[in-house]
Amino acid sequence: MKLLEGVRVLDLTNVLSGPFSTLHLAWFGAEVIKIENPGKGDLARELGNVPELNKKLMGTSFLAQNANKKSVTLNLKDPEAKEIFTKLVQTADVVVENFRPGVMDRLGFSYKKLSEINPKIIVCAISGFGATGPDAFKPAYDQIIQGLSGIMAINGDERLNPLRCGFPVCDTVGGLNAAFAIMAALFYREKTGEGQFIDIALLDSIMPLMGWVAANLLIGGQQPQLLGNDNMTAAPSGTFVTKDGYINIAANKQEQWEAVADVLGVPELKTDPRFQKRDDRKKNRKALTPLLEAKLKEKETKYWVDVLNEKGVPSGEILSLEAALNQEQAKHRHAIETIQAEGIGELKLFNPTAKFSKTPGKVETPPPTLSQHTEEILVQIGYTKDDVKRFKEKGVV
Repeated sequence: MKLLEGVRVLDLTNVLSGPFSTLHLAWFGAEVIKIENPGKGDLARELGNVPELNKKLMGTSFLAQNANKKSVTLNLKDPEAKEIFTKLVQTADVVVENFRPGVMDRLGFSYKKLSEINPKIIVCAISGFGATGPDAFKPAYDQIIQGLSGIMAINGDERLNPLRCGFPVCDTVGGLNAAFAIMAALFYREKTGEGQFIDIALLDSIMPLMGWVAANLLIGGQQPQLLGNDNMTAAPSGTFVTKDGYINIAANKQEQWEAVADVLGVPELKTDPRFQKRDDRKKNRKALTPLLEAKLKEKETKYWVDVLNEKGVPSGEILSLEAALNQEQAKHRHAIETIQAEGIGELKLFNPTAKFSKTPGKVETPPPTLSQHTEEILVQIGYTKDDVKRFKEKGVV
């Protein structure tokens, strides 16, 4: 039995935050039915660096987030499509959408209406700012939220700031937050039989990830420092230059700092008053780093990684994305699954990150082509193949 076997999710989401949320549900066996607009569907179908795939409406951005799902097209502005969607809601456990607040109401499918159709339904709405508040109706993409959340203000250093994260972190974390919330709501419903409405804001979702930095300000009254690749909690902890590149060293404990000094052959630094204690090292990190790098530049990164880790000092190379995706640890953990997709060929997609002993999830089916499952699902809820043909001719599906 799969973890979420028997759970049906109607996924009205587009691009990233919503599809990433429902991907987690699909990984673990939920039947996730993407409800897409006829014509072009999810905008992510046209996004990616392979023009041929974009033309096929199977862009790399879409492929990354939509394995194990089914695709049904519905023009939800059409009365017959609304009737079809109503029947689907009667069979569903969860509805997920990431429209701007108010869109579902205008389509005639407010939470009140959906819960009348199916009292046990769980509805999760994902938006930039949430369903209420002075900014609720403002448009928001990931970068807008990165700027408004404070993330861009604390990234980088005095030479490069503000600085965005190199991937859509707010969309991604918002999707994770939604997936967790949906699972919690399913658990609550198992105990009570009651569905509920979940309001997810990207802005709300990302801010707690800055918990330590925010706590220093909210509780300690300290404004964030622009430390670049250095770790605010300790020194030496950050990125350092070696003979052939860079190394990450995280000497967060006193004994780890002392081990670094010994391994690098600078034991005198352990008794230097500037570096003896953690807080002193943090204040004097600009003086400490060059002294350590003078030694680190004598040998290659791999040498230092091996000897420091052997002494209990967490250390690591800084890998390219390609090297990271192909490292042995990732292979051992089956981080990436290879699957065949008709008309495309071999796809390499991420597997679930949570490894369950009894109910493991995995990538089993490739992302669906647009409307691939429309006939299958509509026949399942009582329509005939002739009905589906008529719907297609009328632009309902």
